[in-house]
Amino acid sequence: MKTDWIEPSWPAPASVQALQTTRSGGVSEAPWDSLNLGGHVGDAPQAVEENRRLLREGAGLPGEPVWMRQVHGTAVVAAHAAGKEPPEGDAAWTNSPGTVCAVMTADCLPVLLCDDAGETVAVSHAGWKGLAAGVIERTIHAMGAEPAHVLAWLGPAIGPAAFEVGEEVRTRFLQMDPGATACFTAGNPGHWYADLYGLARRRLHGLGVRNIQGGGCCTHSDARRFFSHRRDGPQTGRMATLIWLER
Repeated sequence: MKTDWIEPSWPAPASVQALQTTRSGGVSEAPWDSLNLGGHVGDAPQAVEENRRLLREGAGLPGEPVWMRQVHGTAVVAAHAAGKEPPEGDAAWTNSPGTVCAVMTADCLPVLLCDDAGETVAVSHAGWKGLAAGVIERTIHAMGAEPAHVLAWLGPAIGPAAFEVGEEVRTRFLQMDPGATACFTAGNPGHWYADLYGLARRRLHGLGVRNIQGGGCCTHSDARRFFSHRRDGPQTGRMATLIWLER
C-alpha cells in the first residue's frame, strides 16, 4: 500500500520513535477511504482491523497501539498498564519500551511529547475542550518530567482559517489566559476563528516547555491527505498519532 505518512521532524532522542498517519494506505471504502483507524465511525469492522494490521506491519510497530475511548476530556492513561479493553482517556504516556501510545484525530490537535533523556513519551488529544480543560498540563504531569526538559511536536489539526467557534469558546480560553486573545480572529457575528496551534503553544510555554516543533498542517483544507470531521461530517475516518520507545 502506498502511504504518505508523516515522520515528525523534531530533535527527539534516538530512543523515541513517532509517526503520524494520513488517510492513505488502507482498504476502507468511501467516505472512510482509505486508512481509517477508528472503529466508532461507521466503517466496516473488518476494514478497520485490516487497516490497523497494515499500520502495525508497515510502520514496524513493536506491538498493537493502546487505542483509547476518547471523550474530549483530560484523563491520562498509563499505556503500559492498560488491559485488553480500550481504556477511556484522551492522553497516554509510557516509560516502558515497546509500548505504543496513540490518539486518533480528524481535526483535533495531536500533541507528541517526550523528555530530552529519551526515557518517557506521551501523546495528547487536544481538541478545544481538552485543551481548555488542561489535557496538555495533565499529560506532562503524568510523565513526571520537568517541563524545561520536555520536547513537543504538534500534529495535523484544523487550521485557524477554518476553525470557527462561538463566543463561549473564546471566553473560556480568555478567562484562563487573557493573552490568548491573539489566537482568535473575528468571524461571523458572535463567532471567532480559533488558532489551536497558537493556543497549544501558549499552554506549553506557560508550563515552561520551550522546544516546540510542528504545526501548520490544516486537516480541513487538505482533503487528499487528511480526514476532517468539520469538513465531512460524522462519516469520516480517523488518523493516528503514535509514539513509543525502542526496546
